[in-house]
Amino acid sequence: MDEHLTSLSEDRALLGRTSTAERVSDILRSRIAEGFFSPGTRLSEDSIGGALGVSRNTLREAFRLLTHERLLVHELNRGVFVRVLTVEDVEDIYRTRGLVECAVVRGLGEPPHSLDALSEAVEEGQRAAREGDWKGVGTANIHFHRELVALAGSARTDELMRSVFAELRLAFHVVDDPKRLHEPYLARNRQVLQALQTGDKSEAEKLLAVYLDDSLERVVEVYQRRVTSTP
Repeated sequence: MDEHLTSLSEDRALLGRTSTAERVSDILRSRIAEGFFSPGTRLSEDSIGGALGVSRNTLREAFRLLTHERLLVHELNRGVFVRVLTVEDVEDIYRTRGLVECAVVRGLGEPPHSLDALSEAVEEGQRAAREGDWKGVGTANIHFHRELVALAGSARTDELMRSVFAELRLAFHVVDDPKRLHEPYLARNRQVLQALQTGDKSEAEKLLAVYLDDSLERVVEVYQRRVTSTP
């Protein structure tokens, strides 16, 4: 935890002169997504507040915001913890993803579409795989889907899915074999991208729907085994 707090203190510069609970929550959300605070970790007000140089009230408001996003949970007389998802949570996350991501692709206008960021996310995943960085591949995969959602050009949809993807990362962090989990989606991301590049959004939506169904099955199988084996 000390190493993480040292790293967290470097984020003070991101707060600038207007230290707000929203900015603190942005920092903590990113750190949770990156795995600095793993599921089940108790978050110390004193340690984190000291690392970021923010007041207890500001930090508590940030915790409240992240609890509303289902990333944290407050346990009476025990404190605030990074949430541990249930299998039902994972299933609900994928249900939401299917509803939103497929609708985004289906609702795209006539090509050409701005796919540079989507293409870069595919290349990011390939680079991480070459380096054997399988958690990095998982991060690139999240970036791919985030950029896919961004094609809708909707700030509200982006905000909704930001929380959904951050919550999904909580499941990824308890998986003990990230290569097995993430490797199959390198090629599948490229297939979705190629369908969009050719202007075939119907094919892209079909690929995406099957992709998400397969991903749900894989994640639930691995996640359930891992959670039930944890004492």
